[in-house]
Amino acid sequence: MADSGSEDIAVIGNTDLTPSESENNLKNTMVEKGTSLLKRMEISVAEAEKRTGKNAVNMQETYTVYLIETRPVDAASEGTNPVPDSLWRRYSEFELLRNYLLVTYPFVVVPPLPEKRAEFVWHKLSADNMDPDFVERRRVGLENFLLRVASHPVLSSDKIFYSFLTEENGWKETVFETGFQAKADSRLKALNATFRVKNPDKRFAEMKHYGDELQSVISQLLRVRARAADRLYGVYKVHGNYGRVFSEWSAIEKEMGDGLQSAGHHMDAYAASVDDILEEEEHYADQLKEYLFYADALRAVCRKHELTQYELEMAAQDLTSKKQQREELATGTVRTFSLKGMTSKLFGQETPEQREAKLKMLETQIEEGEELVKERNEECDEFVKSAWVDIERFKEQKDHDLREALISYAIMQISMCKKGIQVWNNAKECFSKM
Repeated sequence: MADSGSEDIAVIGNTDLTPSESENNLKNTMVEKGTSLLKRMEISVAEAEKRTGKNAVNMQETYTVYLIETRPVDAASEGTNPVPDSLWRRYSEFELLRNYLLVTYPFVVVPPLPEKRAEFVWHKLSADNMDPDFVERRRVGLENFLLRVASHPVLSSDKIFYSFLTEENGWKETVFETGFQAKADSRLKALNATFRVKNPDKRFAEMKHYGDELQSVISQLLRVRARAADRLYGVYKVHGNYGRVFSEWSAIEKEMGDGLQSAGHHMDAYAASVDDILEEEEHYADQLKEYLFYADALRAVCRKHELTQYELEMAAQDLTSKKQQREELATGTVRTFSLKGMTSKLFGQETPEQREAKLKMLETQIEEGEELVKERNEECDEFVKSAWVDIERFKEQKDHDLREALISYAIMQISMCKKGIQVWNNAKECFSKM
């Protein structure tokens, strides 16, 4: 792969773990808002290609790869137009990249990937993930994902992301070398934190609830849209029956024949246009689906905060317990029932030397516990600060994007209605001339 212009791109991150108009509008919006990478590099997923090969278990499989093209923004401003650097990636590699970002930046509402298999579609549209129309919509979605990451104030500076865009070979090995998988929280651990955290942050609890509700309402909206699209498809196709009947009728009429036949042609054209219209409508549905998946990314940040808070509370609880043990050992009084206390009563007290050794060990554990609580407090405070900044950024982006998507969808519906009125106005003119 060519390296032209790659040295001009500054990447400051580290790998340590701690339809076309709207596409162009999205790119322009991101460049205006964007951070270093998108201001310095043009990024696109130019095309998709179906391939056949053998998988990990030596079975033949058919899969799709996507061509990522990048070039320095400076080249365009200088009047040159170099051949872009390019490489192919599978969908599974995009998934790996996103999983890495989720683990490495738990305080970020990480942009979602487009759906793996089509959901909430009108029944005449193929749900096959190898269908050309679906692959094209996924290509647009994958490009959108890259632009979202490249415009993010934190994610855009990550070295692994940059190598995903520029290094075809060895990228996977680089990702796994970060050890991010070992840092991934288990579902059980996160669930435990949800139910056992004693002092949840009200803001994060409310935001998590909002994420649930957002996902619910968008799911309902997409289901309604799919049902409406089915009915619209039926209405359009019925107009094809008008066309057939008018055409047959025209054959038996001398004076009215031309008018009837012309009206039939208008009806046929109207019926035939529905496939393109509804496929275009799917584009707007995909914009809503992005936020269906964004809702889960938002909840993931809230769940991570719960886990951070839970770990702080457990460390504080353990420290309190150790201090109580020290006090009981020093004074010889037991405040709470314990097996140790009962054993001492039955078999005699410890020798002064044993008590001294235990006190010394407890002092060490208390020092370590105080340091751990301090670290957990700092981690929690830093997480809250970073996460809330990103959530506010996400909310602003969401409000803008969903408003634009809904307006565009409404405009499209108005356009379709006007088209239907125009067809019947044309038919009326044909009938008037008979």
